Amino acid sequence: MTRRPLIMLAALILGLPSTVFTQKQATDNSQRPLQTAVRAARLLDVKNGTLIDNAVVLIEGERISAVGSGLSIPAGAKVIDLGHVTLLPGLIDCHTHLLASDTDDYGKMLLTKSQAYRALEGASNARRTLLAGFTSVRDVESEGAGYADVALRDAINRGLIEGPRMKVATRAIAAVGGYQPSGISPDLPDFPRGAQMISGVEEARRAVREQISNGADLIKVYADWANYPTLTPEELRVIVEEAHKAGRPVAAHGQATNEGIRNAVNAGVDSIEHCDRADRATLELMKQKGVWLVPTFGRQLQRLAEVKDDEARVKRGSAYIQEKLKMLQTARELGVKIALGYDPAKAEIHGTNAREIIALTTAGFTNLEGIRAATTNGAELLGWQDRVGSLEAGKFADIIAVPENPLSDIKQLEHVTFVMKGGIVVKDEHKIIR
Repeated sequence: MTRRPLIMLAALILGLPSTVFTQKQATDNSQRPLQTAVRAARLLDVKNGTLIDNAVVLIEGERISAVGSGLSIPAGAKVIDLGHVTLLPGLIDCHTHLLASDTDDYGKMLLTKSQAYRALEGASNARRTLLAGFTSVRDVESEGAGYADVALRDAINRGLIEGPRMKVATRAIAAVGGYQPSGISPDLPDFPRGAQMISGVEEARRAVREQISNGADLIKVYADWANYPTLTPEELRVIVEEAHKAGRPVAAHGQATNEGIRNAVNAGVDSIEHCDRADRATLELMKQKGVWLVPTFGRQLQRLAEVKDDEARVKRGSAYIQEKLKMLQTARELGVKIALGYDPAKAEIHGTNAREIIALTTAGFTNLEGIRAATTNGAELLGWQDRVGSLEAGKFADIIAVPENPLSDIKQLEHVTFVMKGGIVVKDEHKIIR
């Protein structure tokens, strides 16, 4: 018996994750023609910030073979003529929680929903996200669903369900007492938690090793919670050391305190999530160290809108938004690297990720900067800049279409009419194929 059948047999017997198999093996090639041409009135070159008229994207298998204006289409190729639309690369959200659908009542979600049910909810949320034009995501914690995000990622990779390409953080790591749910009776020490709770450097080290061994693509940590820093600088350094040793990046929730954010940056994390109360000196340090900012500004605007009838909460929320705006504008001025992340964690919010791009433009970013945060920048943060993030030869044929020019009207990104992932059409409101 050759080595490959032995590996496949071992995977079947031992239940190894589907990442043992290559993407080519895992994909149902019966849905994908050998050659496809996608034609449209315009294509946005996100790297150069220019529009290509009379655009043609040539695709062989799951990857792009050529992109240009008026390209000759090979005989026998399937032609998808989308007419008067603008083509863009598939969008990327670097801060999702696809396994979370009910975070308004966090304790109830953990107590009443099995991991199997949460995984099924995740499949629904993943499909909704994909149909909104987001073909890749970085899912930064399963919110108490254990390693169900690994199963979701692998099921998508095997073609069992529709969803975006995923990098997953699994359980996340937080200090004891430093994450949800709160207010649980001390008589219930085994009540489920939303993250893996640790205390001390050796527990931190073990948590990283456990999560990586169970399929984590990255490690998520909570550097602060409520209004205080939680994990110590020593704990954070050990987490980063163990993760980087295994080639895994570290994303740090740093929201409520400048001290917590700075602790994470000094420990060597790769990205700060939210970053609300970072001061200028901390943002300068992020710029110096090349640490990414994933701001989740649109979700915060959405939360403010949800309490519009509560005058006191609106007043507090508005002041908080102004503080966040100042941070974002300072980060932009300094040239801190920014990738898009919307932070959807409720059923009705999944699939509305484009609101985050729009939110960035309300904070002073240009339309192109907002789009780059969700394409080229997101691809770089994921470490996938060689395969997604722009429409170029050699990259995956992840293509979306919107009716008009998003450089003129950024809200076009809320109206995605066509989605192709890896050469397979998953959404087409045009149906013009010959």
